[in-house]
Amino acid sequence: MITQARAKAVRSGGPAERGPELPPLARFPVFAAMAALGVLLTAASSAYGYHRDELYFRMLPPEWGYVDQPPLTPLLVRLFSVLVADEVWAIRIPATMAAVASVLVVVLITRELGGGRAAQGLCAWAYAFATAPLLFGHVMLTATLDLVFWPAVVLLMMRAVLREQPAWWLAAGSVVGLAMYNKLLIAGLLVSLAAGLLLAGPRKVFRSGRVWGAAALALAIGSPNLFYQTAHGWPQLEMGAALAENNAAETRVLMWPFLVLALGPPLAAVWAAGAIALLRRPQWRPVRFSAAALPILLALTFLAGGQIYYPSGLLTVLFAAGCVPTAAFLSAARARWRALAAGAVALNPAVAAVISLPVLPVPTLAASPVPDINQVAADQVGWPVYVEQVAAVYRSLPGKDAEGAVLIASNYGEAGALARYGPALGLPPAYSGHNELQLRGKPPDTGGAVIVVGGQASLARTLLDDCRRAGVLDNGVGVDNEEQGQEILVCSSPASGWRELWPSFAHYD
Repeated sequence: MITQARAKAVRSGGPAERGPELPPLARFPVFAAMAALGVLLTAASSAYGYHRDELYFRMLPPEWGYVDQPPLTPLLVRLFSVLVADEVWAIRIPATMAAVASVLVVVLITRELGGGRAAQGLCAWAYAFATAPLLFGHVMLTATLDLVFWPAVVLLMMRAVLREQPAWWLAAGSVVGLAMYNKLLIAGLLVSLAAGLLLAGPRKVFRSGRVWGAAALALAIGSPNLFYQTAHGWPQLEMGAALAENNAAETRVLMWPFLVLALGPPLAAVWAAGAIALLRRPQWRPVRFSAAALPILLALTFLAGGQIYYPSGLLTVLFAAGCVPTAAFLSAARARWRALAAGAVALNPAVAAVISLPVLPVPTLAASPVPDINQVAADQVGWPVYVEQVAAVYRSLPGKDAEGAVLIASNYGEAGALARYGPALGLPPAYSGHNELQLRGKPPDTGGAVIVVGGQASLARTLLDDCRRAGVLDNGVGVDNEEQGQEILVCSSPASGWRELWPSFAHYD
């Protein structure tokens, strides 16, 4: 437990203990949980197939930034597909590594708050097999790297405050700078934490030169992302507005039940206990800002209307804190309470695995509630089949139309699938107006047929002539995703060329 003297020194601004007494790291249970998670994610990495975002990232050449995100996650996907193997399991290696590393970071928060072996073991095993690390550790998304970045920032801030060692502020600034290469959304966490400091203290940190030095360091490290945004007219703002327009209504409803599902219902009680303990325990007063930041982050998520998972990184921090009082309660509880808690903690990984991992066979997936709960699962199904159906339409074209045929994909998932599987089937390159792809070139004026795939079929009918339905995308297993049931159109090439027409296909979302 954090000593009263240490907490008093922090509150009063007096001399701090330079060698704070912390419980030893519970190496065996923590490293065993990390290893078990790594084995599970590796075993599951090749099941189902690519997620639509992974197919998109695989296409993007290395750049300093893109209209919809900074460069880190696409760069890792590209590197592993080139240097290791152009297979789904290869690009998910960094996802597995990030999820495994996040277990250690979260446990270190528990340890920093005085959690001993029991609390650390509970944190490691319960968190490692909770919903969020299984979900985002299985696929390589931008949210995957935030499994590490968000709790690491809070951990380092806690160390700076609790230990009165200002160098930790600079470490936190460095992590923020690196996180900016993944998502600029880290700004939402920083605003929430700053508001938490203003509301709950210690406010004196704002008078520290190291704090402002950390802010300057973060900006210096992450400045290429800001330079990119400035040079391109801040496309992230336009992207955020498009996300809000498409997702806001749904996000503002679903974000509340997701607070319970983010780690799993049994663990929601643990993070709630962590929030209460952070606000009420005198010895945790210096770090209660981390709990005070949660309602601020929830308000920002509600107002922005982006994605429901945005608060999950801060929930993880509160969960880590909650493992300390939970472990203490269980150690003093009667046997039946301990058995009940053990059963809940054991049941949560089973449910989380079914929801987050490709546990169910693909033919049974559609009949389960999993696609309705976890869209990421549905978005991994059907890509090779869809491309084969497009290829069948392409092969049915007469010689002249096929010779100069142009493929138009309605979204980046379809474009990525056509880029991944199309060359082996003899398909020409695909073009798309979705997000970054709209800037990667317009279709050539070849005079051949135009094959339009997916949701922009209705738009194509208004812009192109002689459109006919040539097929329907069907994954064959009834999984309802964005592509299932969409049309494959064949239209005539635009007589005036693509220069004036192509901007109409551009869209952000």
